[in-house]
Amino acid sequence: MSAGLPTLEAVRATRERLGDRVVTTPVRLWQDDPLARIVGETTRVVLKEELFQRTGSFKPRGALAVMLDLPLEALGRGVVAVSAGNHAMAVAYAATALKTTAKVVMPKSANPYRVQRSRELGAEVELVDDVHQAFARVKAIEAAEGRTFVHPFEGPKTALGTATLGLEIAEQVPDLDAVIVPIGGGGLCAGVAMAIKMMRPQALVFGVEPFGADTMHRSLAAGSPQAIDKVETIADSLGAPHAAPYSFDLCRRFVDELVRVDDDALRAAMLLLFRSAKLAVEPAGAAATAALCGPLREKLRGRTVVPIVCGANIDPATYSAHLAAAF
Repeated sequence: MSAGLPTLEAVRATRERLGDRVVTTPVRLWQDDPLARIVGETTRVVLKEELFQRTGSFKPRGALAVMLDLPLEALGRGVVAVSAGNHAMAVAYAATALKTTAKVVMPKSANPYRVQRSRELGAEVELVDDVHQAFARVKAIEAAEGRTFVHPFEGPKTALGTATLGLEIAEQVPDLDAVIVPIGGGGLCAGVAMAIKMMRPQALVFGVEPFGADTMHRSLAAGSPQAIDKVETIADSLGAPHAAPYSFDLCRRFVDELVRVDDDALRAAMLLLFRSAKLAVEPAGAAATAALCGPLREKLRGRTVVPIVCGANIDPATYSAHLAAAF
């Protein structure tokens, strides 16, 4: 695969093609006493606030990178996707931006806010019992309607899209020592890690998964992509049922270490981000902060660390309940 790895020039070209369909999200030095008491006075934390991306998560980068390369005939037939929400919204947005149609299949457990927003962004939504059924239903739609499947996390073009986030981080924080990336299926971590290692090879890349959806941990331990029977975490955006070969291989090549966090740590990080950084995020958006405050705290003490705040799509009632549970 080495000869087929994307180049830095390809990542830059992808960012150019995305244009203003995606925004360059801000970075912010997070300085606050509650944070310092947890991670230490000498640790410099720079938040990459990707929650301010269009549709509220990083997902449009990959969806658009895939769809911009579709032939006009394929684009005219529309696209289909499977998602617990963030990818569904991104595909809906991308389809509207590129003047085509999207059909998205979502598990019934998906956050109602994300289902509603997917419809508002123009997608036709089908609900099924779980993510395993969702993938099967997508295959049926693809075959029956000729729509192109836009994978939520797998493939070279998806990785090029998410690599544009790593490109931004490396340019915005040139003295970074480490980046912490949430992992669901691995598409975000694959692209970000690849770009960071191209531009800042000395920087460390850490991936973080919930204990209840640790697909990449199991895959790296086994040496090949693995699946899990059930997703059991409040971070449903990180609840991919399986890993896939391309993103798995990039993570294996470029990620220095994986850590896991539990749901209580995710809630505590959500509360810290709300009270200290003034950010309202979904559980997945707090995963990198949870890792920094927990399993990576001592390892990263005294370094310049960039946790990626990857998304903020959650309804008020669920968000409030998570914060209340963290008090």
